[in-house]
Amino acid sequence: MLFEDTYNTIEQPSEGLFKDKGSKFIGYAYPISSEDEVKSILLNLRSEHAKARHFCWALRLSPDRSVFRLNDDGEPSGTAGRPILNTLLSADLTNLLVVVVRYFGGTLLGVPGLINAYKNATIDALDHAVKVQKTVNDIYRITFEYLSMNDVMKVIKDEDLTVKQQSFDTSCSMDIEIRKLKLNKVIDRLESIESVKTTYLSTI
Repeated sequence: MLFEDTYNTIEQPSEGLFKDKGSKFIGYAYPISSEDEVKSILLNLRSEHAKARHFCWALRLSPDRSVFRLNDDGEPSGTAGRPILNTLLSADLTNLLVVVVRYFGGTLLGVPGLINAYKNATIDALDHAVKVQKTVNDIYRITFEYLSMNDVMKVIKDEDLTVKQQSFDTSCSMDIEIRKLKLNKVIDRLESIESVKTTYLSTI
């Protein structure tokens, strides 16, 4: 199959812990759907852990796992964000952010020690997370005349589609979620109904 239409992520936020020579590394994993969510999560953690020294993080986004970011937040380059990201890569998870909050214990851990600590805090956070497999879905807006309602509803029921929102006035419109794998079939069926128009909105 050319296109994989499933991906693995976590169901809800989780946390983990790793300690070494007095330093404490608290790992927080969050399911996210866009980079915009990172700022508020970091702000909350910074206010919750006002005495912590570093807030290092990495994220992966998009079903094809192609988008990633990382931040060492003052730790030596490559000792924090990269091991967090590598752990996400080996767990084959996407659409998530892991932040590791470090409380400094007074003893320097050195580069290998830091890499190990950030990696293990991330592993522990992921071990506490519930993993879920999701499908890649496209959101389409369909507009149609009221007379076509029964035919449209039949396709939605037959194909087990999720209706995200709908409005029925003189003409009708619905935003529906279609699994990527079934896309061509569903769109063909809808567009064969009189008056139906489909518009692509986004992929989730």
